[in-house]
Amino acid sequence: MDDGALGKCPVMHGSMTNTERHVTEWWPNALNLDILSQHDTKSNPMGEGFNYREEVKKLDVDALKKDLTALMTDSQEWWPADWGHYGGLMIRMAWHAAGSYRLFDGRGGAGTGNLRFAPLNSWPDNGNLDKARRLLWPIKKKYGNKISWADLFILAGNVAYESMGLKTYGFAFGRDDIWQPEKDVYWGSEKEWLSDSAQRFANMEDSNSLEKPLGAVHMGLIYVNPQGRDGRPDPMKSAHDVRVTFARMAMNDEETAALTVGGHTVGKAHGNGLESNLGPAPEGAGVEEQGFGWMNHKTRGVGNQAVTSGLEGAWTTKPTEWNDDYLRLLLDYEWELAKSPAGAWQYEPVNIKEEDKPVDAEDPSIRRNPIMTDADMAMKMDPDYRKIIEKFRSDFNYFSETFARAWFKLTHRDMGPKVRYLGPEVPSEDLIWQDPVPVGSTKYDVDAVKKKIADAGLSVQEMVNTAWDSARTYRHTDMRGGANGARIRLAPQKDWAGNEPDRLSKVLGALEPIAKETGASIADVIVLAGNLGVEQAAKAAGFDVKVPFKPGRGDATDEMTDADSFEALEPIADGYRNWLKEKYDVSAEELLLDRTHLLGLTAPEMTALIGGMRVMGTNHGGTKHGVFTDNVGALSTDFFVNLTDMAYKWTPKGDGTYEIRERKSGKTKWTATRVDLVFGSNSILRAYAEVYAQDDNKEKFVKDFVAAWTKVMNADRFDIH
Repeated sequence: MDDGALGKCPVMHGSMTNTERHVTEWWPNALNLDILSQHDTKSNPMGEGFNYREEVKKLDVDALKKDLTALMTDSQEWWPADWGHYGGLMIRMAWHAAGSYRLFDGRGGAGTGNLRFAPLNSWPDNGNLDKARRLLWPIKKKYGNKISWADLFILAGNVAYESMGLKTYGFAFGRDDIWQPEKDVYWGSEKEWLSDSAQRFANMEDSNSLEKPLGAVHMGLIYVNPQGRDGRPDPMKSAHDVRVTFARMAMNDEETAALTVGGHTVGKAHGNGLESNLGPAPEGAGVEEQGFGWMNHKTRGVGNQAVTSGLEGAWTTKPTEWNDDYLRLLLDYEWELAKSPAGAWQYEPVNIKEEDKPVDAEDPSIRRNPIMTDADMAMKMDPDYRKIIEKFRSDFNYFSETFARAWFKLTHRDMGPKVRYLGPEVPSEDLIWQDPVPVGSTKYDVDAVKKKIADAGLSVQEMVNTAWDSARTYRHTDMRGGANGARIRLAPQKDWAGNEPDRLSKVLGALEPIAKETGASIADVIVLAGNLGVEQAAKAAGFDVKVPFKPGRGDATDEMTDADSFEALEPIADGYRNWLKEKYDVSAEELLLDRTHLLGLTAPEMTALIGGMRVMGTNHGGTKHGVFTDNVGALSTDFFVNLTDMAYKWTPKGDGTYEIRERKSGKTKWTATRVDLVFGSNSILRAYAEVYAQDDNKEKFVKDFVAAWTKVMNADRFDIH
């Protein structure tokens, strides 16, 4: 035996088991396609036949809420409840599950149960939320498939508030769980937690300069540092940061103030000990700690000696009751800087009355000072926030209702339109942030409408581009956007550069009279026109196909549209139409992957759509890049045939585009962008492209294109899937 081989692991492990990750580590320029395949059905233990939306309809909601209410005061020795009530912990868990949502790409949020996985389960800001999940496990075990973790996290927060006296606005079931970490979410480029916030701002005084799409000022935080910007107390700077981060969830100042006040009306911060005594976060803990994190093996480390944020104390006199203590204490007392036992900056009141002090979380014979964070002081020091919280104090019922609505928005924002809501507590009111769309008519002659469209004199490119631009705004991350509602004809979408306003106006001018005359919605007519364009292109390539269509889309109005929040859906790039709004640090092909992921498409679907869009001549502005065909407008495989043909060579022009030259003559035949050529250069994408370049797959290509096209057109049709 070779003694040198002793002790060597006989199997590959670590990054070596992840082939694609290993490839990109060796060759960083390789395009990583993980984002398009991360939630493969093979990783889902429930199987393809499982339908959570049907399972949750069988749930005994009253029994579940009764069990959750009992849990709130069932204190466990391994993690004792503050004042015998887990409400504050459960609210924080629900808040931090939902609070990672950001408006710019719809990622984050509570809609997938991603708090169970890295990095969120180990963020510094989520310290000890693993304990809340373990406390909930007996209830999850009992109700099983009828309640997802994602729904349970938020419902636990709702029940916690109700058990302490708040009348909540409502609750909706319908959040499906994921089964592995979300690799698609960009949380920032920093290499360490809580690093200097200047890394995220181009200009610290300009709120709009926070790097998009991020919603927090530090790596590892939901919003802002409770001790102040970069750990240095300054309430006015915290006010700036709070306003920025909450605006990135489409929260206005009143909603932001209400959430701050209501979130700190109950519960406490934990910092009664040394942070250095804590062990690693869940992802870094040893197997013997079973996914627990931040364990303290040096002191008691639980109950009134726990350390989480490092700040120590309750905000209110009675932290397990829904009342106006927070507003009263914040506004009536002067507050001065102090240090917690863990060494964190916090504010404590000057000359506070003994009866206004909360009792110790475990020993009611001891009273402690309440505390405020730098963000709390921002509510008092910032003039605009100050006006709002004074109004709240003067009308506590108004505050309670405002908070309940803001809490509902926070915890449901990433669920999409109300048609997706399930359960007995769904509010009847339509809220503008839910992007309401009226139900459209199905009682019209679809073939007659198509005939009128065909007679309208529109080109294949005009019809296909308008339908695509209308549908491409869809984001499966928060179920916003899409063709339903025809918001492409409303502000702000009608004026977006990516939608070519002049062309859009011309097409709408032809299609809107058809909708009015036939009783169809303009949303349906736009999609029908796109389908007709695809059918005409397929026929030009020698294939008679009928693109599937289901009527019933509605038309939204300006009054139903939150124009400000829709600004975040504006495309800055669309590789499908070979367009960039401007030059970016991120490559065009990476932007294509991001758009593809938001649309919920796979890599093969992306490949088919790109090839078809190119040969149909649908590039933004009519550019010829990537139009590798002499028969523009026909849904042929020419893009793939010529992309993979070694009779041509690719030559950079120096402006980011390429010339496709004949090897023999040196003559330039076509031009291309990086997005075009990546389908011939990337080994995975080339494998897909070669399938469609084969002589025997022309019909397959047309069928695959139509299927992918239909998927995009119907992505937001929650009424049919």
